[in-house]
Amino acid sequence: MTKWTPTHEAPDPLEGPVVPTVVGGTILWFVLFLVQLPFYGWFDDHGHAWWVWTCLAGAGLGLIGIWYVRGRDAAIKRDAAAQGAQGARVDRPTA
Repeated sequence: MTKWTPTHEAPDPLEGPVVPTVVGGTILWFVLFLVQLPFYGWFDDHGHAWWVWTCLAGAGLGLIGIWYVRGRDAAIKRDAAAQGAQGARVDRPTA
């Protein structure tokens, strides 16, 4: 059996509003945690307490994700600015 290899190149990744998406997801996880918190006794009695703690873990990991994507976004913007400044120097005619 031979390994399958694609016959075309993969498309470029889509860049979207990454920071707002991660912030929104983090807020959603935290809201779900707060909504379930008053019912913790019911969840614990039925063996579903992990649902509450999963939401809290999602919010915590989301905070790490926000830190990461903000740094990534800043690095992309710095690189684009450096490339733009470098390109502007190359285009200038020398006297």
